Amino acid sequence: MATKASVAAKTSKAKKAPVALLGYSLETMEAAKEHNIPFVAVVPEGFDTALKEDGIDVVTWDFYMRNQNSERLSEKLVERGVSHAVPLYEETVEWAGQLNTVLLKDPRAFQRALLFRDKAMMKRNAQMNGIRVGVFEEIHSRDEALAFFEDINEARLRLQEEAPEPVHLKPLSAAGSVGHVFVRTRQDIADLPDDAFPCLAESHLAGQEFSVEAFIHKGKIEFMNITEYVHLGYSQIVPETPKLTKIRPKIRKAIEKLMKAFGIVNGMIHPEYFLDAEGELHFGEVAARVPGGHIFELIQKAHGFNPYAAFLLCSDPNTPKSVLDKFFPKEQDHKIFAANLMVYPRKASIHQLKFPQELADHPYMDRHTMFEPVTSKVAERVGFGNHYGTVFLAGEDPEILRELVQRYEDVDFYE
Repeated sequence: MATKASVAAKTSKAKKAPVALLGYSLETMEAAKEHNIPFVAVVPEGFDTALKEDGIDVVTWDFYMRNQNSERLSEKLVERGVSHAVPLYEETVEWAGQLNTVLLKDPRAFQRALLFRDKAMMKRNAQMNGIRVGVFEEIHSRDEALAFFEDINEARLRLQEEAPEPVHLKPLSAAGSVGHVFVRTRQDIADLPDDAFPCLAESHLAGQEFSVEAFIHKGKIEFMNITEYVHLGYSQIVPETPKLTKIRPKIRKAIEKLMKAFGIVNGMIHPEYFLDAEGELHFGEVAARVPGGHIFELIQKAHGFNPYAAFLLCSDPNTPKSVLDKFFPKEQDHKIFAANLMVYPRKASIHQLKFPQELADHPYMDRHTMFEPVTSKVAERVGFGNHYGTVFLAGEDPEILRELVQRYEDVDFYE
């Protein structure tokens, strides 16, 4: 016969505290349902109607609002018994930090979140912890941008007749490549719009660029994927090809150093690195939300687990180790490689999709999300977003995948 205590324990276990999912992501909500993770969806106004019709607990919130009412979100979630918050998009990262300061009683959670949002602060923290980064500086005007450009070229010993060393200008808190300007000449600086400042100026890092998707729980890497970029913003392969596989132990040590520098204990981080000709790793930047470029879809195809669920399980400090051990495969057990190509029209006006038959018939063709244009005018590209669909490929030979994405990157899929 069950005692009152055992019944209470079972009831308590059945009523597990929900997690707050910050941002509208159907994939994450579906993963939460599949793994019996209760959640509250925190979404912008207008995204809540359909969710409420599906019986999902919803809180609407303007993530761009920062005023004396900001604490109201934590009050709403405390009322619902939420245990912790998980950021799904760049604009929700600092909100998750603020919420977890309250929900997890972690006084440094908000400060850690700011490291992910402010690229200059991020670089300074990495540098102070002995992580190799390029030269960088916060700048506030064209004159400062020009001074930085000239200082870099002077340090590189560029002669007047040689092509200048390029530099990069990035917004201090935008997601990924949004607002990223590649400066090759002094005229590029003269052409910058007034609203480009303030921003972060960086020296150019050369070499093989890749990202790491590290799923971390209680200070330990439970699974580490490496995404090899074929062409940044256009194509990538998961997992990495043999060149990077050889230095996996070195990459893991770099991730562990980054975890320590940024105080990462639970969740998932998405740092980007450059491997130079001498085999040295240079840190680019790091995010703590779902990565762009459909990387999670590639991970699921190549490794066979749902990374959205992995993000949720690792973000919960109370997830049992036995659950994680059962959930994650061994990193080198994958049987295939997955790649994708993000397609963007090459002309200002398009009329119909013209998908290459040769690619459609290729044995490595997996699927695509290309669509017939609703309007002929091509939307302006922002960062690496606004692409008109993605081609997904999968197969046993990563070099065939590399050749395919490189070949079809130069093909116009629209006429």
